[in-house]
Amino acid sequence: MNRRVEWGLLAGRLILGVIMFAHGIQKLAGMDNTVALFEKIGQPAWLAYFTAIVEAAGGAALILGVFVVPSAIILGLTMLGAIVLAKLQMGLIGGFEFPLSLLGLSIILAVTGSRKFSIAEIITNEKS
Repeated sequence: MNRRVEWGLLAGRLILGVIMFAHGIQKLAGMDNTVALFEKIGQPAWLAYFTAIVEAAGGAALILGVFVVPSAIILGLTMLGAIVLAKLQMGLIGGFEFPLSLLGLSIILAVTGSRKFSIAEIITNEKS
């Protein structure tokens, strides 16, 4: 793949990874508040736990560069859920614009992957 494209994908992978990891850790650290927020918008408690774990683990996987495509797919589905279940009724501006941006990054990484400075690349190169 083109070197400039790889650098762009690395930037996207790290940005999405850091954002999702931070949001997941924030949810996990204040799980009582997270569950209360989910219940306030009519969602079950188990979805709060699931979302927090997916965001933290998926974000960490992207940062490390392991399971990039499956992580991006799952994080994208999580953002689609956030848009449909919580943000859509708020409109684009001040509503679902941020999760839509994260969904866009997720789609790009799900389609292309990102191997630059990834653990997956290191492992593959050692086997060669």
